[in-house]
Amino acid sequence: MLQRFLVKSLFAATILAAGPALAEVKLGVGTALTGSNASMGLQVKNGVEQAVEDINAKGGINGEKIAVTYGDDRSDPKEAISVGEKFITDGTKFVVGHLTSTATIAASKEYADNNILLISSSATNPTFTDQGLWNTFRTAGRDDQQGQYAGEYILQNYKGKKVAIVHDKGSYGKGLADETKKTLNAGGLTEALYDGVNAGEKDYSALVSRLKSLNVDVIYFGGYYSEGGLILRQMRDQGLTNTVMIGGDGLYNDELGQIAGDGVVGTLMTFTSDPRKNPNAKSVVDALAKKSIDSSGFTLYSYAAIQVIAQAADEAKSTEPKKVAETIRSGKTFNTVIGPISYDSKGDLTKAGYVMYEWKKDADGKLSYSEKTAMSQ
Repeated sequence: MLQRFLVKSLFAATILAAGPALAEVKLGVGTALTGSNASMGLQVKNGVEQAVEDINAKGGINGEKIAVTYGDDRSDPKEAISVGEKFITDGTKFVVGHLTSTATIAASKEYADNNILLISSSATNPTFTDQGLWNTFRTAGRDDQQGQYAGEYILQNYKGKKVAIVHDKGSYGKGLADETKKTLNAGGLTEALYDGVNAGEKDYSALVSRLKSLNVDVIYFGGYYSEGGLILRQMRDQGLTNTVMIGGDGLYNDELGQIAGDGVVGTLMTFTSDPRKNPNAKSVVDALAKKSIDSSGFTLYSYAAIQVIAQAADEAKSTEPKKVAETIRSGKTFNTVIGPISYDSKGDLTKAGYVMYEWKKDADGKLSYSEKTAMSQ
């Protein structure tokens, strides 16, 4: 009898020690952790990790800690769907991702059908939110906004110049190039060349030869830094020393300079105003710096994505994804590291201001980029 009592007591003690299972908010992060866009994917991961650390330290969301799972989609839409299927199986409620528009759009409907809220810090193609899904949001702007800004900049600063438009055939790159082309054409400028290149190639000499034969003054490139850097370097190697490359936020990466070398000087890129200068971001920037992490690129936009989810869930007093989505679309202002933001009925920011950045080389030979102070040169 005593032995049975001790066994029962030990079992009961074990249960009491374990306590009730703690609830968790399951968050998935789908991004490119390997492949040509991995450095931007790491920015997303860094931002999410810091945000989750900070929010969990304050008690989590509605008293529940955030549990994160990462999925590497390598910027491939098929891989994005596979990553999404794993999140669905795991019971994920919220996803931050994906990095590229192509991957994000590919996975978005699966998330919608399986009650998962999706917010991207970097997918800018209009189709993402134009699909009319209940679950799509972003902390970045749209390519029609970015393309219009770039087109107006070119019309104002390169009047009478020969302009080529080149893209990488992807949803982001082609979409951005097409929006820029639309603005240029409406403003009376017809491009000297409109062409697509294959992402992942190493030799763009055929394109460069065409640019050279046309004596192009400006090349607008819709795509990412990996291909943009190679095109820039090969342009300079073939004597196109004065042709200016202009691109979007896909070029906004330190690795563009590492690939192109000194040939990157003078290159222009559209992106939103640097959030690192926002007073709301200082503590986060400092915390990341202590970990030797630079908070550039999409880092703070990913941090902001977690803030939006957390604040909307607190407001809704629920972590049910559809209730959180309704709160995000309610017109509420969210205080984030990229500033106060609010959303329209599609899941787009009500205000996304773009600015122009320029690559320069300082007296010590360091290559860097900074925000230009005005639209005109």
